[in-house]
This record gives sequence, structure tokens and C-alpha cells, in this order.
Amino acid sequence: MLDKNGIAQRIAKEVKDGYYVNLGIGIPTLVANFVRDDIEVEFQSENGILGMGPFPLAGQEDADLINAGKQTITALPGASFFDSAMSFGMIRGQHVDLTILGAMEVAQNGDIANWKIPGKMVKGMGGAMDLVGSAKNIIVAMMHTNKAGKSKLLKSCSLPITGVKCVTKIVTNMAVLDIVNDSFRLLERAPRVSIEDIKKATAGDLIIEGDIPEMKF
Repeated sequence: MLDKNGIAQRIAKEVKDGYYVNLGIGIPTLVANFVRDDIEVEFQSENGILGMGPFPLAGQEDADLINAGKQTITALPGASFFDSAMSFGMIRGQHVDLTILGAMEVAQNGDIANWKIPGKMVKGMGGAMDLVGSAKNIIVAMMHTNKAGKSKLLKSCSLPITGVKCVTKIVTNMAVLDIVNDSFRLLERAPRVSIEDIKKATAGDLIIEGDIPEMKF
């Protein structure tokens, strides 16, 4: 299975030259560390920066330079800073090519729940509602199961919904899947993970067609 960095590394393959990309909090923030050096990508954060780079090395952090998850970041040459109103104008105006979000649950029709667990403290909604309502392409980065071992890929979400029928692809520690005909379609499996493992860990309907290749990085 993959760890969080492995998930981010696989998602980085989905980032294309010239993309404007929004990274949600959690695993998605790691994607910037794995983007190919031979392409130009602009990472945007809803707190008001365009041109985020990888995380800073230890001892080189700037406490005034943070992403939407309050993590210290770096800024690439030419990066720009602006207020949240302009940042959300970019999002709502559909000027972001790819949005990468974490999730607590994803339903087989593409619904996502990623902002609230009743009775528990979480970081809050942030820009999630605007992102899922405006993004052209949403990839979810998450673990396949929760800490109790229960599937996070469901027939329908049990937690409060962030957005409906908006997810295009999911990358977990076990597999890469997309949404087809209100079902999860298995595209790739993680190293040392069998198709049977993925079946057992997926509560929603799962489409398996032909040979399923192992992920390549």
C-alpha cells in the first residue's frame, strides 16, 4: 500500500503543463513536492497566493508565508499575493484547471463529504463549497478506509455533503478509481495490493474491467 507521500506522488502525474491547481489541506498539499521539473504549474491557495512551491526545508520556514491549512510554504519566482476575495473570484470564475481535495467519504455517484463530522472538531469548511461548486476537474486524495478499517468509498455518503456528483477521480493508498455510471471503476492498484484487497475495502459498487495494472510513478 501507499503512504501519504505515495498518494501525492501518484496524483502529481495528473498535473499537466500550464495547469492552475488548487491544493486542499492534508494529503493534497504534498502534491507540490512531486510535480515534474520540466513542466510549469501554478499552485493556488484560497487564502491568497498563486505560485506556491514545495514545503520549505527545516530552518528555512517563513511564518508569514502559509497555505490555507496554516502550513508554512515556499513561493516560486513570480508568485503573487492577493486577498481572499480575488482568490475566490478565480475559483468561482472557473480559472482553476485542477482541484485536489482530501475527503472523509466519497459516494459512487461522485458526491464528496470532506468538511464536517458531527460531534468532532475539524478544521472547518474553508473553501471546499466554492471549490466543488466551480471546479472543472476534482481529484480526491485519501485513505481507502478510515481508522476503524471501514470503507470510505460508499454507495452514498453518511456525513454532511460538501458537493454532489463532482468528483472525477480518486487516488487512495490502495487504488486509482474514477466514477462511471454511478459506480467506482478500478483503474490501477497500488504495489502489493490485490484486486481482492480492493474489493473487500470498497463498500460502493466497483467496476473491474480487464487486467488492472499496478501504479507507475
